[in-house]
Amino acid sequence: MINILTHLGAYFLMLRKAFTKPEKMKIFFKRLSVEIELIGVDSLALVSILSLFMGAVILIQSAYNFENPLIPSYAEGVATRDSMLLEFSPTIISLILVGKVGSSIASELGTMRVTEQVDALQIMGVNPVNHLVLPKIVAGVLIIPFLILMSMFLGIVGGFLATLITESVSTTKYIYGIRYGFEPYYVVYALTKASVFAFILTSVSSYHGYNAKGGALEVGRSSTKAVVYSTIVIILFNLILTKLLLN
Repeated sequence: MINILTHLGAYFLMLRKAFTKPEKMKIFFKRLSVEIELIGVDSLALVSILSLFMGAVILIQSAYNFENPLIPSYAEGVATRDSMLLEFSPTIISLILVGKVGSSIASELGTMRVTEQVDALQIMGVNPVNHLVLPKIVAGVLIIPFLILMSMFLGIVGGFLATLITESVSTTKYIYGIRYGFEPYYVVYALTKASVFAFILTSVSSYHGYNAKGGALEVGRSSTKAVVYSTIVIILFNLILTKLLLN
C-alpha cells in the first residue's frame, strides 16, 4: 500500500512539472508535431486493419446469434454499430495502442534516462519533464480521439463488407440497422473515453520510462510496467466512465 502511494505521489509530481508553460513555444510545437506523427500517423494502419476485422466479426457473430424469428432482421446492424461505438473502438483500440504507443514512449524515455540524456538537459537548465513528457501527453490527447473516430467508422464499414462477402445479412437491412435509433451522444461518449484513455496511456507510460534506472534490462522492465499499469488503469476508468456517462 505504501509503495502504491509513493508511486502515485511521484506520478502527480511529474505531472505538476510537466504542465508548466514551455520556455520556447517554437520548440514545443516542433516536438508536438513529431509526437503526433509517432503516436497517430504511425498507428493508422494498425487501427484501420483491426477496426475493419472487428466490425466484420461482430456482424457475423450477431447474425449467428440472432436467428430467432422474433428478433428484427435489422438487429445485426444495430448491434454492430453500438458495439463499435460504445466499447470496441474506444476501449479495445486504446488497449491495443497501449502495447504499441505506451511501450514505445516508456522505452524512449527509459533509454534517455539510463544514457544520461535527461541529466544533460537538467545541466543545461531545461525542465526535462516539460520538454519530453508534455508533448507526448498533448499529442496523445489530440490525436488518439481521431483514431478512435476513424475506428468507429471503419468498424461499421467492416460490417458492411462482411454482408457483401458472407451474405449472412441483407445489405439493405444492415444499413437500416445502422441508421435505426442512432444516438449522437454515443459518439460523444466514445470520444470522451478516448481522451481520458489517451491521457492515461501517455502519462503512465511516460512516468515509468522517465523513472527507469540501471541499464538496458531496466528499460525493458519499465516498458513492461508501462503496458501493464496503463492497461489496469484504463480498465478501471472504463468502468468508472461507463457508470458516470451512461447512468
